Amino acid sequence: MKSFWPKALAIVCGALLLYFVVLLSRSFSTRVINIQNNGKIGSLLQLVEKNYVDTVNIEALIEKAMPKVLAELDPHSDYIPAKDLEETNSKLAGSFSGIGIQFMIQSDTIYVSNIIHGGPAEKVGLFPGDRIVTIDDSLFVGKKLTNESAMKHLKGPSGTTVNIGVKRGNDTELIPFTIVRGNIPVKSVEASYLINKKWGLLYITKFGETTYAETLLAIASLLQQGMEGIIIDLRDNTGGYMGAAMQMLNEFLPKGQTIVYTEGVHSPRHDYKADGSGSCKELPIVVLTNESSASASEIFAGAIQDNDRGTIIGRRTFGKGLVQQPFEFSDGSAVRLTIARYHTPSGRCIQKPYSRGDDEEYQLDILTRYEHGEFFSSDSIRQDTTEVFTTLGGRTVYGGGGIMPDIFVPQDTTGFNAYYSALSRSGLFRSYTFNYTDKNRSTLSQYSDMPSLLAYLKSSSVLEGFYNEATRKGVRTPSAEERNEAARNVETVVYGNIIYNMLGMDEYIQFLNRTDPVVLRAVEVLEQGASVPLS
Repeated sequence: MKSFWPKALAIVCGALLLYFVVLLSRSFSTRVINIQNNGKIGSLLQLVEKNYVDTVNIEALIEKAMPKVLAELDPHSDYIPAKDLEETNSKLAGSFSGIGIQFMIQSDTIYVSNIIHGGPAEKVGLFPGDRIVTIDDSLFVGKKLTNESAMKHLKGPSGTTVNIGVKRGNDTELIPFTIVRGNIPVKSVEASYLINKKWGLLYITKFGETTYAETLLAIASLLQQGMEGIIIDLRDNTGGYMGAAMQMLNEFLPKGQTIVYTEGVHSPRHDYKADGSGSCKELPIVVLTNESSASASEIFAGAIQDNDRGTIIGRRTFGKGLVQQPFEFSDGSAVRLTIARYHTPSGRCIQKPYSRGDDEEYQLDILTRYEHGEFFSSDSIRQDTTEVFTTLGGRTVYGGGGIMPDIFVPQDTTGFNAYYSALSRSGLFRSYTFNYTDKNRSTLSQYSDMPSLLAYLKSSSVLEGFYNEATRKGVRTPSAEERNEAARNVETVVYGNIIYNMLGMDEYIQFLNRTDPVVLRAVEVLEQGASVPLS
């Protein structure tokens, strides 16, 4: 196995520069259109405004009509009102302005579950476990409190201030804090760590402005630690910027190999190929997918599969093969209009079938797959065998509805019995682990990593306390067989929630992956040397 560390420095050096290149390129991808009422639609609106029996808010009428017009085109062309555009863009942006906390609504109160490192809240001394009771001298508790209202008051332009009153522990007096809002980084590489000191894993939740730079830095760190192969976990990654996926693929593909190509009636075919500058062209790779892996995730998986560059493991992807371009209107609203289809290197368009104007059927497709048994047996997967394509190495693949993995791993339903379902419906998993964390935070904070915290939890009475609480709350008493059958799942959720509350997403993902059958299969493939570059 070759050493990849000499290339790691090059990755780090390029990361920051490339991050700004991504931001710059994005600034040219949105067109601004002045609003004009032309033609038949404009005439209709003028007719209504001047002659209708009642007073009509024409602007409100347009706002309601826009999504319906676009729905007649395809499921992914979309209208975004001006009031929602900033929030929509911030999900893929590299940062947003706020105070730098993660929170949940518990017992009608804003509970600080995590503090973002380096953010304004950390600088003024806010701690996990604090309860925000007042915001700008107004009481902010009660049954009407929502995540949306909390975010609206806590987020704001960088440089502005917000005053909050915090209840900490058993203190009776509120602690006042004045926080100057600042830019908070938005991570898309939520976990990055080594398995068995050999195999790196990156859990990537979206493809945003900073995904490529985050990935480069994570890979460099893992190579320094001795990584010999990598698992890219794209399960539940619904996509984002196609450019970010292409930049990442360039790191893994040899010069000249096709990454993707796009084509539409008004968009001539454009092929994107690897330029050979990638630092991981010889690194074994496995990509994990499921039914919620979509768009840019499918570009990534499709390029790896069609070039026979690595192994795809998991379940069939969502099936979104349409390219949207944002067009902003002068009033601050925007449409994301489908302008082309993307095709994997073998020529596949993996867009699943849709009927224009029937968005409900399209969105229920995953439920249909589930009911048909696709999540549990590869034999139940319905692929369009008339759309036949060939990978670089000569393997047969099919178009017309998602990326079919090379190795299918069914959804694990072990232990999902009636008792476990009753516990899930009760809401006890969240409330109990929240209260346990809150009451035992000083003890739990002595453990700084997942293995040590998990060892403590296993030696404690936390599980028995959970079962006792379930009995007190009226969850039916299970038989010994039912409780034993559900035990592994109960343990995973209870321990996992507490680990997340104390240590965050990275350590939480590491905990879940210890027993994840898809991850375990990926490790097995890497151990067998079955996911190596095509020679």
